[in-house]
Amino acid sequence: MNLMEALLPLFVGAPLLLGAVLFIVPRTHPLQYIVATGSLLAVLAGSITLLVTVSDGTVLAHQISLWPEGIAIAFVADAFSALILTAAALVALLSFQYMLVSGESRSPSIPALVLILVGGVSGALLTADLFNLFVFIEVMLLPSYGLLIFLSRREDMAGSRLYVVVNLLASTLFLAGIGLIYAVQGTVNLAALAGTGSDPATAIATAMCLSALAVKAAVFPVHGWLSRAYASASPAVAALFSGLHTKVAVYVIYRISAVIFEGDSSWMNAILVVACLTLVVGALAALGESSIRSLLLFQMVSGIGFILVGVGLFTPQGLSAGIVYMVHHMIVMGSLLLVSSAIEHTYGSGQLERIAGLRTREHLLTGVFVIGSLSLVGLPPFSGFVAKYALVLASADAGLAIVAGLLLVVSLFVLMAMMKIWANMFNGKRHSDVEILAAEERIRTRNGLYDLALLDPDEVAQEAALAVEYLKPPRGSQRNEGDPHENRGTRVPVALILPALILGGLSVALGFGGEFLVSLAEHASAGLIDTSDYIKAVIGR
Repeated sequence: MNLMEALLPLFVGAPLLLGAVLFIVPRTHPLQYIVATGSLLAVLAGSITLLVTVSDGTVLAHQISLWPEGIAIAFVADAFSALILTAAALVALLSFQYMLVSGESRSPSIPALVLILVGGVSGALLTADLFNLFVFIEVMLLPSYGLLIFLSRREDMAGSRLYVVVNLLASTLFLAGIGLIYAVQGTVNLAALAGTGSDPATAIATAMCLSALAVKAAVFPVHGWLSRAYASASPAVAALFSGLHTKVAVYVIYRISAVIFEGDSSWMNAILVVACLTLVVGALAALGESSIRSLLLFQMVSGIGFILVGVGLFTPQGLSAGIVYMVHHMIVMGSLLLVSSAIEHTYGSGQLERIAGLRTREHLLTGVFVIGSLSLVGLPPFSGFVAKYALVLASADAGLAIVAGLLLVVSLFVLMAMMKIWANMFNGKRHSDVEILAAEERIRTRNGLYDLALLDPDEVAQEAALAVEYLKPPRGSQRNEGDPHENRGTRVPVALILPALILGGLSVALGFGGEFLVSLAEHASAGLIDTSDYIKAVIGR
């Protein structure tokens, strides 16, 4: 246990150091990919080891530089932080593997940027100091700006500029809130601030911090930036960010609500109202979208509302249900966004009206999409059923039947949205120009061209004809009269589907083994209800 405590800073320091080293390695050198993949695997293995160590409710803490407790920068790991760190490491690893297979990792410094991002995420999840939390959030954001720009071929920087502006404004508000907390309390150590939310001045300052985190988590009414910014980036980057950025902000909301406010009912009721509005608005907005990625991004906003319902309830059952839903959402949204990425990368479009008939030719991709969709809706035997069932029961047990009913109604909206994708993109007749779109995408990817760049029509036609000539129909497929190419031509490579398939398989495993995840979440929620062990580990009292 002492060894694990001493190794906590490595979760942050090792990815940051290796990321810095990779900046001087030539971008085409195999060492780039070997070091990045090995580092992400090590972070995942370390996170799992850490989770096993603290799964019984143990809290580990390490004071940096041997300064006295309360002054030193403390890294702390409990069941909650270890569980979210493990899920984040898994999503980061599989998203990077997708980048390797799709060729996106060949862009400048992508392995280094991903490692620095993971280092910042680890620091934000493990730190027990609000100012250092701000620092690690900024460490997360800096490589994110690079990922948005380097992996965008849309020749549209408006979304990237929006992402930068929104996050800079939110970070400024967050820093101002931290400064006010320090002015009032004389410390920004989270454990030392336990229970200080009862002081009006401290409560107002902390509310500023929570407002900034709400912006970063895309909570209603400050949610609109997410779909615009993420839609302009690479779909793989959107999958990476969905499991890291917004979930770190939600994690901190849980932690601050438990430690500083100690679940004060007036503040938790406010969070609950905002959470309900977020889950409804996100689900309804998704119904009006015309592309698979935009629709999924609004489902991500709605999922943030589901997660925040748990902290709004602030009961043992509510907190554990919210934590289960957070883990489920990181896994399933990562899987679905990687499915979207594979479609866009292969067929050159994610518009629902442009791509159709995938069901008859993309059997594996269709299966992964079905798993992710049914899990997102909350049907058994997937992790979404375990998460939503626990959340509905927690709402009912808290005497909030209206919230429980709202969760069920919104789940119907989610089903309608996923059926819209199924009906338009996976079902129906394949369009005659789909091979042209796919050929254009291959040429742009091969030559590193922007999406709006003009292509030679003859080159595109020749590329499409070669695909139809040499790529045979998938095994077991039947002739479809609506398919102009008789199921011949472009198909999504299995290697592109594999990361999403692993996440989808994990959703199934967590559905059948829901008791295991719920047990971990219960230990995590117990640490939020009773923060005495957390406080003792950080400041010794």
